[in-house]
Amino acid sequence: MSRRGRVTVGVLVGVFLLFTLLGWGIDAYTDYLWFNEVDFVNVFSGVLLTRLLLFLAIGIAVAVIIAANLYLAYRLRPLLRPHSAEQATLERYRMIIAPRLGTWITVITVIIGFFAGLSAQGRWKDWMLFRNGGNFGVKDPQFNVDLGFYIFDYPMWRYILGVAFTAVVLSVLGALAVHYIFGGVRLQGVGDRMTTAARAHLTTLVAIFVLLKAVAYVLDRRALLLEQHVSPGLYGAGYTDVNALLPAKEILAYISIVVAIAIIVFSNAGMRNLVWPGVSLALLAISAVAIGGIYPLAVQNFSVKPSLAEKEAPYIKRSIEATRAAFGINATETAPYRANNVVPQSGLTSDTSAQNARLVDPQLVSQAFTQSQQSRGFYDFGKKLDVDRYSIDGKTADYVVGAREINDDKLTAQQRNWLNRHTVYTHGYGLVAAPANQVVCGGLPYFVSGFLGDDRPPGCSSATDEIKVDQPRIYFGEQSTEYAIVGQEDANKKVEFDRPQEENNNAEELYTYDGKGGVPIGSFFRRLVFAVKNTESNFLLSDAVNKDSRLMYIRDPRSRVEKVAPFLTIDGDPYPAVVDGRITWILDGYTTAATYPYSQKINLANETRDELTGQGQFALARDDVNYMRNSVKATVDAYDGTVKLYEFDENDPVLKAWNKAFGGDLIIPKAETPASLEAHFRYPQDLFKVQRNLLTKFHVTDPQAYFSGQDFWQVPNAPDSPSSNIKQPPFYLNVQLPEQDQTRFQLTAGVTPANRENLAALISGSYVDNKPVLQVLELPDQTVIPGPVQVHQKMTNNAAVRQQLNLLSNNAQSQVLYGNLISLPVEGGVLYVEPVYVKTGNQDNAAPLLQKVLMSYGDGGTYVVLADNLKQGLEQLVAQGKNAGSGTGNNNTGNNTGDGNTTNPPPASLTGELAQAAAALDTAIANVKTAQQSGDFAKYGEALQALDTAMTNFQNAQKAATGASAAPSTAPSTAPSAPAPSGSVAPSPTPSG
Repeated sequence: MSRRGRVTVGVLVGVFLLFTLLGWGIDAYTDYLWFNEVDFVNVFSGVLLTRLLLFLAIGIAVAVIIAANLYLAYRLRPLLRPHSAEQATLERYRMIIAPRLGTWITVITVIIGFFAGLSAQGRWKDWMLFRNGGNFGVKDPQFNVDLGFYIFDYPMWRYILGVAFTAVVLSVLGALAVHYIFGGVRLQGVGDRMTTAARAHLTTLVAIFVLLKAVAYVLDRRALLLEQHVSPGLYGAGYTDVNALLPAKEILAYISIVVAIAIIVFSNAGMRNLVWPGVSLALLAISAVAIGGIYPLAVQNFSVKPSLAEKEAPYIKRSIEATRAAFGINATETAPYRANNVVPQSGLTSDTSAQNARLVDPQLVSQAFTQSQQSRGFYDFGKKLDVDRYSIDGKTADYVVGAREINDDKLTAQQRNWLNRHTVYTHGYGLVAAPANQVVCGGLPYFVSGFLGDDRPPGCSSATDEIKVDQPRIYFGEQSTEYAIVGQEDANKKVEFDRPQEENNNAEELYTYDGKGGVPIGSFFRRLVFAVKNTESNFLLSDAVNKDSRLMYIRDPRSRVEKVAPFLTIDGDPYPAVVDGRITWILDGYTTAATYPYSQKINLANETRDELTGQGQFALARDDVNYMRNSVKATVDAYDGTVKLYEFDENDPVLKAWNKAFGGDLIIPKAETPASLEAHFRYPQDLFKVQRNLLTKFHVTDPQAYFSGQDFWQVPNAPDSPSSNIKQPPFYLNVQLPEQDQTRFQLTAGVTPANRENLAALISGSYVDNKPVLQVLELPDQTVIPGPVQVHQKMTNNAAVRQQLNLLSNNAQSQVLYGNLISLPVEGGVLYVEPVYVKTGNQDNAAPLLQKVLMSYGDGGTYVVLADNLKQGLEQLVAQGKNAGSGTGNNNTGNNTGDGNTTNPPPASLTGELAQAAAALDTAIANVKTAQQSGDFAKYGEALQALDTAMTNFQNAQKAATGASAAPSTAPSTAPSAPAPSGSVAPSPTPSG
């Protein structure tokens, strides 16, 4: 290469390194500023220092080992080489390498060391646990070794062994190449093909490799407890492993030591040739195949398989016990629930749990929340709302809650310029809440807090905010994807959009942020840094950035906690709560491990995926784990972004190790958790789904029964789309289940027998005295109680119900959507509650409105009603039960009069008054669609009431046409002055969104 070419290459390499190092430097500096903002600099420095030290330690160690062997191979070169064509050819390479040998060795080993260091720095978690881990206080059943060795020590020892193998193999290859180039190893000529010095060097390296193999055999013995060996499909060492493979690994370890000694002795001190060392290596290979492969295979086929269940029983028991302990399901409270009442009992109407059944589906009503906040079109609540509980007027109930945030995608083109996106539309405003079982105004939730300006719809919401929020502004939220620049040099010059004015909804109130959140960027240097990082010159040119400005970035709560605590797996469903007057995001953090002996290994992404994943609920990473604890409750303040990590599991050794690794004060002790915050803790969804899925098999604790698999369960598919293979999610309910002494806010889910559709058990997760409790109500094997998919089909295929559902989806102008199908064990049987929503067809932004409640009791098909509200539905079910008891027969209609004794056969044709009522109904539907598109909420409410009246008139005309007595009109007044009673829902089955 010419001098100019070398200079060009050097310049290009220099520019590449400059920009690479500049990018790394800016990222590191801005990360430091962010960690300093949230007061977690010890995490930043601890992780950075650990990664740097691992990079240097492993990189230098590998580089030095390889460099030493390359240099030693050069020093051991023969001074006199026989003349041959081969040596003449190699001479040109020797002339190139020898004068700059140090440079060549340095370049090669630095490159190898760099990549070894890159691999090592990614192992910072293993190293920190290795350095700070302790004991579990529990020993494995095979070697009687504390589980802490497997969780904290084993992964690092395995990695170090792998690095040693790599270094030795590369040293062998490099030394062999140097010996060949400088004549220590020859392929041609008379005499030995290898000098004595080269043979000693290379055979020593091979002997070290074999000794490392002996160490690997020792670790392999421990690894047998972590791999899938036990039948059927369980993890840990099984009969063959314990009685054949473990002794084989031990024998092979001793053979490896003998072979390593033989290689050195026979190659250098004995016969001084490679024949016997080669024989020794061949013996090791043959022994590995025979002892480590053929012998265990023979034991498995000829001893274990003929009596598999009997031989594997002790090891199946080990796996069951380890799995239940590793995932926290060993303390599950299991109780039988006979569910022998299939006739609705009179106590249903007064049962608190039945009355608390949730009607408002968080997945379906988000658009209703958004459309009820008509002040600005850019407000949004996300795809799915959350469920929490609050105590109002001394009564605790569950509420559907949503944080009103600004959705950047809904800003107009004019609003979407840089200045508006980053300095004006910086925050959301308020937490909107609605009781989970209360619906008014033609199917809308009943709002109790969070309205802006004059958006509060008359009769559809509380007159005042019942959930008090002192600081309603949301600068940190799930939809905060853009960075925000807040704070002004002149406090009187307010530029941030805050909310519409209460007395004039078209006017705006402005605001200037006065909190401590965000990174100060008043200096020119910091503005320059962030201008480069974000490739945005406005940091330097815009007047909106001044000496008092603060930059908020990484604003969504989940990413914020993941960055503060990178050792935690964060639950996929953060939720907002009002704690001490401030909106606070609460997140569940999990400590996990993948090396718990005998425990079943699961994939987090697969086990937590269900109907809600991706619909407002984050998917977890595709990590394989066999240990999981909800060890941390994390909070993020919505106004200033403050992150706090509260200890929740005081007995988790993994969390203790991480806390120690970062100085011992990273995690706030559980005793210091505020009671106001504890009141909003809820059983985490992703952990519950993992535990529920494991319980479908590991509720069976008898090894023989587990082996047969006859008592296994399965998680049912979503009832309204059973063929999609999408699992039904669990539901939060504020109810009292059997075997519980009081009402609890809990997650509930039903499971069915494997490959069958009837109900097998009901699983719930709740907190008692702030400690997790799992409960299983197990139904008899031969129960007639249907599962979710089966009961949905039975209810929707009921003749009378089907007729009314067809009316709700009249002429494809509207679409029927089914809410969460809840299974409630009450009054000695099972009550099913499924809200029915109606959405205007061909309108993606139309809000589904709750119009009916589909309910059944017992076997799901005998007693079915499609009622206007919970109270009416329960009364109709009880009436059907009394009719059955009096011998008058069951009535499966969902459109009963008060006593539930009439049915509604479909009319033969539309004539006379029925035709007029149908025409009026079509007109009312069109008016609702027009009002909805206009965005006028008042007009929309009037149109809904008119539609309600039209539907009632149509039903009356229909009954008159078929000879049935007309039901009295249930149209609500045009301006109700008081909130509707709990459990109420708009009485009309409005076929419109």
